Amino acid sequence: MIDFLNDLNEAQLIAVKHMDGPSLIVAGAGAGKTRVLTYRIASLLSHHIKARSILALTFTNKAAREMKDRIARLVGDDVSRSLWMGTFHSIFARILRTEADKLGYPSTFTIYDAADSKSLVSSIIKELNLDSQIYKTNDVLGRISSAKNNLITPQAYSSNSQIRTIDEATRKPMIVEIYKVYSIRCKKSGSMDFDDLLLNTNILFRDFPEVLGKYQQIFNYILVDEYQDTNYSQYLIVNKLAAHHKNVCVVGDDAQSIYSFRGAKIENILNFKNDYPGYQLFKLEQNYRSTQTIVNAANSLISKNKGQIQKKVWSANDVGEKIKVLESETDRDEAFAISNYIFDTHLNRQANFSKFAVLYRTNAQSRIFEEALRKRNIPYRVYGSLSFYQRKEIKDILAYLRVIINNNDNEALKRIINYPARGIGDTTLTKIEEYANQHEIPLWNLISVPTEHQLEINKSMEKKLIAFSELLQSFAAEMKTTEPYDLALKIINTTGIINDLKADNTHENISRVENVEELLNSIREYADNYQEEGTPSLAEYMENVSLLTDADKENEKNKDVVSLMTIHAAKGLEFGYVCIAGMEESLFPSFMSVTNANDLEEERRLFYVALTRAEKEAMLSYALNRYKWGVPTNCNPSRFISEISPQYLDFPKMERQTEQKDESGYSDLPPEFKRIISKRPFIADPDFIPEDPALIKEGMNINHQSFGKGKVLKIDGVLPNAKATVVFEGGEEKKLLLKFARLKINND
Repeated sequence: MIDFLNDLNEAQLIAVKHMDGPSLIVAGAGAGKTRVLTYRIASLLSHHIKARSILALTFTNKAAREMKDRIARLVGDDVSRSLWMGTFHSIFARILRTEADKLGYPSTFTIYDAADSKSLVSSIIKELNLDSQIYKTNDVLGRISSAKNNLITPQAYSSNSQIRTIDEATRKPMIVEIYKVYSIRCKKSGSMDFDDLLLNTNILFRDFPEVLGKYQQIFNYILVDEYQDTNYSQYLIVNKLAAHHKNVCVVGDDAQSIYSFRGAKIENILNFKNDYPGYQLFKLEQNYRSTQTIVNAANSLISKNKGQIQKKVWSANDVGEKIKVLESETDRDEAFAISNYIFDTHLNRQANFSKFAVLYRTNAQSRIFEEALRKRNIPYRVYGSLSFYQRKEIKDILAYLRVIINNNDNEALKRIINYPARGIGDTTLTKIEEYANQHEIPLWNLISVPTEHQLEINKSMEKKLIAFSELLQSFAAEMKTTEPYDLALKIINTTGIINDLKADNTHENISRVENVEELLNSIREYADNYQEEGTPSLAEYMENVSLLTDADKENEKNKDVVSLMTIHAAKGLEFGYVCIAGMEESLFPSFMSVTNANDLEEERRLFYVALTRAEKEAMLSYALNRYKWGVPTNCNPSRFISEISPQYLDFPKMERQTEQKDESGYSDLPPEFKRIISKRPFIADPDFIPEDPALIKEGMNINHQSFGKGKVLKIDGVLPNAKATVVFEGGEEKKLLLKFARLKINND
């Protein structure tokens, strides 16, 4: 018997017990939304709703696994195993494999990852003789991805004058041709990329209403996690599937909608009430993660956004420490100050390093923190670096597995045709590829029966190609009778991959062999923990790997290291101590967002996400000077600091207080922070031209863009390392590195 009363608070219990009709659960940060989703499914099952009729969609396999494990503990493995639960892409890939023939695909279609797509697009750009500096692969792929997520096929792209005008304005009029060829090549290879899984599901439901009707009948209840992150394509699929029963429950937080650059539309959650009139709204407002101070500070920040569903998040946890505001002279000083904070807190509070995270707006900011942490001998890990499944030796083996599952997978075939070396060089591959493209046939047709085609290759090369194809066919023949682990091991040994890696006993190659061993372990582990009906297959393992999200690919082993990551990567995670670095105008918020109200609101939501990752303490850090394109640049504190109620902030040097409050209402704060707490952020004077640092002398009156008027009391050292001691109006004394200080002589 499930004890809902003891495991849920009142608001959660009401949301869980509601069953029929459309419902929106708005869950504040740390409010236990996963628990509510889990118990809601368990509640449905306890009311004798069949597991097979419940569809639960998540954004990561990790989230799906956690929910499935929790449900299994509540209702048993046998029941949970029958749930349709997984990521959007994994569920729709499953449907597409069943219905693939209707769209002209094999049921064994390959799922291309980003590297495969990049390789194919790069090849097409080269074939079309386009300038790769103008048609950059990532830019082109981004354009194609955006089109697919908005359900724009190559044909629709070609006939859309507005899109074509944009391409011409950006000097990329041939994107439409690249898109057309890319789509043709993918289909000829029996392959889909991630975006195709959503696009083709929409096409399937549009063109085959009987198929849509079948799945509408199957899914009596639909639950969607992180609804604020859905794009138009995902939204439309959910909308279609829910049209019959209308038993759709979406969970999310509009305040944490931060993925518009990936196509996510916050309107999906804001307009839920319009899509489903008569819907039920549930609000989960108790935060179980953070201190009261952090929660209240986050509330005061996000209240500045106009586009939101109103809620009042609260916490019954301890009041906690105020949020520390750290000012540093340079970005290097900032990194070392944060590393010192981590080191001291680790010692004084006996806190594991794994409890600390340094969050930043851009990946490029990680370098200086790595340096600072290394000098302090603090272990760390940078998230978002090369994942396990993107390492060369792993991709080589996975390419073999892909080809024996789907012979027409051209990208995988090109990768392994001469690895390990078997005498099939680039010249031969180019001839084969050009012939295949001209005749619109898969490479496999040429490799397996080269004598039936007019290839300009000699008899010796024909024999090599045939031998290679026969080797792959022998592996494919064993797929149905051989355990996935045993077959993968045989491929690694028979092809000579393992011998190639062991030939050179370098540290790098030893590491590569260990990675191969780890891959075999993952195949064994997948089979041992297989939860579906029947026996595990190599094809299912490969689909599982193909559909891993970035969050899933990260090594989940619990190591005692400080986490360095972008704020986007931190979503869904929590840490005891969070340092948010680079809190400066034009960095955070990004310079690209400050002129657009909607973009600025998303940047504010991103800061809200960063702040609410913290359980015990949060620190906001900014530098007054930061290198940008090799030039030291004066920086100003982020407007977001000023948007947090000052009662929740801990400024340094608070002992310097005045007796009377001035008209700003904040004279009890140090002078340099009055401008931070003002209604508008400090904006630098564009006409302010600093002097050559060599002209600054002791006793001079100067102006500083951030601190105003002051006097140079003392200069220590010589340039470029000279430091000036300056006293500013209000009595505040600061030491500034002259080469960064950007001082102007005041002759008034």
